[in-house]
Amino acid sequence: MKKRIAVLVRKRQAEALRMAIGLTLADDEVTVFIMNIPLSDDAAITMNLEMLGEVGVRILSNKQDAGQEKGFEQLTTEEIAGRLTEFDTVIPY
Repeated sequence: MKKRIAVLVRKRQAEALRMAIGLTLADDEVTVFIMNIPLSDDAAITMNLEMLGEVGVRILSNKQDAGQEKGFEQLTTEEIAGRLTEFDTVIPY
């Protein structure tokens, strides 16, 4: 049975995104939440975001100016909290 997994990206951004890519290999539904901070312009982060886009992972953010040009969905912190209850596993990073 397919699991729904949420990855919360906070401080270790490149590692969190790399891990989210790895979780897609089990054919589970992975959603990435960028929490409270903009992503850095690091090459590893850019590459990981491209790969997540290619495999169809949804990326949401509660930071208004974080990733709008990258197509992230914008939600409030309260909306994100409400959505997290829908997941089987939540991994904070």
